[in-house]
Amino acid sequence: MRSRFQPDRRLTMRMGATLFLLGLLYVAFVAALIVLLKSWVLVVVIAAALLGAQYWFSDRIALFAMRGRVVEREEYPQLHGVIDRLCATADMPKPVVAVSDMEMPNAFATGRNADHAVVCVTTGLLRRLEPAELEGVLAHELSHVAHRDVAVITVASFLGVIAGLVVRFTFYSQMFGGARRDQNTAVMLMAVMAVSVAVYSISFVLIRALSRYRELAADRAGAMLTGRPSALASALTKLSGDIAKIPTRDLRTAQAFNAFYFTPALGATPGLQRLFSTHPSLEQRLEQLGRISSELGQSPTSGQAG
Repeated sequence: MRSRFQPDRRLTMRMGATLFLLGLLYVAFVAALIVLLKSWVLVVVIAAALLGAQYWFSDRIALFAMRGRVVEREEYPQLHGVIDRLCATADMPKPVVAVSDMEMPNAFATGRNADHAVVCVTTGLLRRLEPAELEGVLAHELSHVAHRDVAVITVASFLGVIAGLVVRFTFYSQMFGGARRDQNTAVMLMAVMAVSVAVYSISFVLIRALSRYRELAADRAGAMLTGRPSALASALTKLSGDIAKIPTRDLRTAQAFNAFYFTPALGATPGLQRLFSTHPSLEQRLEQLGRISSELGQSPTSGQAG
């Protein structure tokens, strides 16, 4: 699909390189599990089933996990109106529109392609943003769909998910069944855990490198589409500050989906979380939007919602 969103060749190259490296890692991971578990049928069937489920049903899984529901125009006319205008401007299919009844102000896009995409916003976001700010956030999310990076990050995150599941299964298997196993079985399970931890760590680094760049690319493309980078900057500043006020327990629940959010669910003092964040820092994002304002001949605060 071609749209009027500004293309980003560097993003395309990064997505290709990430998928290639993760593909090699995936093959090596499956091969290692087959050697260790001595059952290629079991490993291949389970891995293929999980990958297929994550790719084909990623939109439903994400909506269910985030308590989102599809909403019609009669219920949220302003939200539908903004998405209609942006899709017409970008010359792209309109995604399914959903709302999550959550206080945390955020938004995300998911789906395997533009024809099977969902854009979801939380009620906390809708209450906080002015119309121009909402337009900026939605343009950002639609650019993820147009650039296809939302599908790439969904597939890319699969390897980390399956490695994490193997680690948990092996850990609990050792904890609750260790006394009934011989030494060879225990060594094999420890080897499986070690391989899984290594795979998870490598995929963790690769996904974050891609995720941080794709957020900057979406900010840039969304700002160029609307022509109001200052409105997007205003939304970023407002939402980042408000998310920091959300109770820590609620943020921890949401952090598993940070790679998909408009802005990450980090607390007031993120510490090491910032180092391993799926997003660039707020300062980096605002600096880029300031440069775009200059390119468009605007002052950094022009067009900012009240």
